[in-house]
Amino acid sequence: MLSCASGLFRQVACRPVPLYSLSRASSLTSSLTSSKPHLTSPSSPSYTQSRSLSLSSVFSPEKSVAPAGFTNRYAMIIPAFLTHICIGAPYAWSAMSGPLTRDFGFVCSSAEDWSMTSAVVPMSILFAFHGFSAALAGKWQMKVGPRAAVAAAAVAFGGGFLLSAAGVATHNIALVYLGYGVLGGIGLGLSYTPPIQTVIEWFPDKKGLASGLCIMGFGSGALLFAPVANVLLEKFSSLPTYLGAAVETITENGRLFAESGGKMVEVVYANAADLAKLSTQGLQEGFYVVGSGDTGAAMTLATMGVGYTLAMMGSALAIKKPHPTYKITGSSSATPTQSLQNVHTDDMFKMPQFIALGSALVVTASGGLALLGSAKPLMSEVFSGTLPTIVTAAFASSFILMLSVGNLGGRLAWAAISDKIGRPATFHIFMFGSIAIYAALPTIIRQVVEYQSAASLAAFCGLSVAAISMFGGMYAILPAYESDLFGSKYVGANHGKMLLFSSTAAIAGPSAFLYLKAISEKAAITDLLSKIDPAAFLEKFGSDVSAVDALIEAKTVTIAKLMEIAPAGVMDPTPFLYDTSFYSIAAAIGIGALVHCMIKPVDPKWYEKVEKLEK
Repeated sequence: MLSCASGLFRQVACRPVPLYSLSRASSLTSSLTSSKPHLTSPSSPSYTQSRSLSLSSVFSPEKSVAPAGFTNRYAMIIPAFLTHICIGAPYAWSAMSGPLTRDFGFVCSSAEDWSMTSAVVPMSILFAFHGFSAALAGKWQMKVGPRAAVAAAAVAFGGGFLLSAAGVATHNIALVYLGYGVLGGIGLGLSYTPPIQTVIEWFPDKKGLASGLCIMGFGSGALLFAPVANVLLEKFSSLPTYLGAAVETITENGRLFAESGGKMVEVVYANAADLAKLSTQGLQEGFYVVGSGDTGAAMTLATMGVGYTLAMMGSALAIKKPHPTYKITGSSSATPTQSLQNVHTDDMFKMPQFIALGSALVVTASGGLALLGSAKPLMSEVFSGTLPTIVTAAFASSFILMLSVGNLGGRLAWAAISDKIGRPATFHIFMFGSIAIYAALPTIIRQVVEYQSAASLAAFCGLSVAAISMFGGMYAILPAYESDLFGSKYVGANHGKMLLFSSTAAIAGPSAFLYLKAISEKAAITDLLSKIDPAAFLEKFGSDVSAVDALIEAKTVTIAKLMEIAPAGVMDPTPFLYDTSFYSIAAAIGIGALVHCMIKPVDPKWYEKVEKLEK
């Protein structure tokens, strides 16, 4: 069936773009619905009512509580972990952002293709709505229990993938933002805190380790998403039409056109640098017809959306909270799952400790999300020209997995460490360690370029993994840190509000990172143009240098293509485009580190009274 679905996504027309987009939209709809059986509802009102009551019973709060004799608390880590491994998929979004920037061009971006900034935005929106929905749904989640919350999240998260698939098929970025970003973010927010709250209640004696084991799944989601996405992209893709290495073209509004089959079609030219970034084999330098291939991105998103929905629904049916009589094995009395020193969730934004902790989260998470969102294209852009035999498309994909391992390992290791040295000391390590790493990365990049040093490349990868381990560790110990400061009773709702700071990071981090990179790229192009012979420019692009703005807008002129006609001895500026971004991250985290140093214990006046707890 998947092979048939793949065929349905093949292009039916190169131009105009709307016809091609509508064709792929129709194909996606057909492929998703063709195998769905037609269901007829029984006409009996009693049948409908009993079915409704049955579903309500399955997802009732009572069904979210374990039986009185159930004490196998480690079994509850499994559904919590599985839920988080599903919703951790966005950490590997850079595996999809690349194909989205060449959805029509395939070998490189065409004029109609989305920019890298636009392709990264879905991840930013998703993490933004993650925080918003977690904050707004905190009390609702406590009321309905983890089973209903995770089930609702399964529908939203998986549905977001399906809607974004339709957006890719129709080349409608708004649908991608709405689906993967908004719906996916809501699903992420609904399912993030209930499993954490649940495992902390099962492990009141090991809160840091418990939350780390759960959130470890969130960090390892990319380990599943990235390789599966790569396999599906290859399965569902189809190669574009190749016209040759030397083709007569004309330039119109910055776009290249050539004759094919007796008509003029838009084309893109792919050089060796462009092809080096692709995992597709058998491609040659030259001209390709825009819209004649398919990256397979739409069907990949749709397939994974169905898989995530089923997995999360299974987790929802398995997860349970401890019974009120639950006690840790070997204990002589029931173990309380809540401290008596609790700050009510409605008072969180009045607490300077909460604001300071959130500020520290914003700056550190901004750096981690920026690096994760751009990992694959960043690796290819910065190092493929310097070490082409090492930094292949496969290596760039492996870099995502390296970061994912760091994210996963950091969530588990740092959580355990925090139980030993305390959450404040662990946070200090995160922040001051991240400052040093991000400030050092531009220097290491320069060493790779100047000496073609594989050792320096290894250092870059190692430090990046270390930075992401701290990023993951920060999220892993946050619930326990909040529980230490404000009590465990409202940790789920409190953490949902804390994720509003994560939303800020999701919006500010990747966008600022790429904005600074775009400024550097524009300056680099301007500098290159000042060194290039105008006659060589005219011969290469078929247009005078005065029309360079239109050529850049149409993605016809890039740094890689300008370097083909640059004088000998001119250094390629591409590896250094991210320097300003890295230095800015280091500076921002420095400010956050100072704020974190000001956190003091909560004044006892904020704690709820015992009589209020008993109501």
